[in-house]
Amino acid sequence: MVAITPPGHNGEDPASVGYPDLVAAIVTEIDNARAPALLVGHSASCAAVWAAADRRPERVCRVLLVGGFPIPDGMMLLDGFEATDDGVLPFIGWQAFDGPDSADLGEGDRAWLEGHMSPAPADFALGTQRLANEHRYDVPVVMVCAEYAEAGLRDWLAEGAPPLAELSRIKHLSFIELHSGHWPQASRPQDLAAAILASTRHA
Repeated sequence: MVAITPPGHNGEDPASVGYPDLVAAIVTEIDNARAPALLVGHSASCAAVWAAADRRPERVCRVLLVGGFPIPDGMMLLDGFEATDDGVLPFIGWQAFDGPDSADLGEGDRAWLEGHMSPAPADFALGTQRLANEHRYDVPVVMVCAEYAEAGLRDWLAEGAPPLAELSRIKHLSFIELHSGHWPQASRPQDLAAAILASTRHA
């Protein structure tokens, strides 16, 4: 298992890093893997692992998306964020995540998460998704429903929500419900690990 430290969080100046650098870092790990890779993305990084699967569909056995979506081609990665004058995105504060996103986080969970945060390259949110390989739809995708339920996600799909346009074209789509908030790696780490390990057995 390889945990990727994204460019811009590894000592590089985040203002000098773009979204294509993040996708390229994931693709490099896919190319270095000895067998087809299972990719796991969380939140905004779900877009990046989907883009990496687009680059190497024949080398990816499954994609798990935790609390995020496979953003379609041509769409901005995230909406509602603004970069600072130095071209980075600092943490915007817990108030922005009041409600289901953070209801299951205790003070210790929040402190643990904050201890792992650093300003992100602005392009990780404000960049544009680029996809081109139709074979990405052959890659099985597991939607790990954290702060929302499978039923709610299916309703959004039926309504034609633009960020979910890719999901309707994926040939092998399944769901796992965690009944957590947006950060199960802090509040429900064992359950999240079990979901990932279960997916490796079926990959």
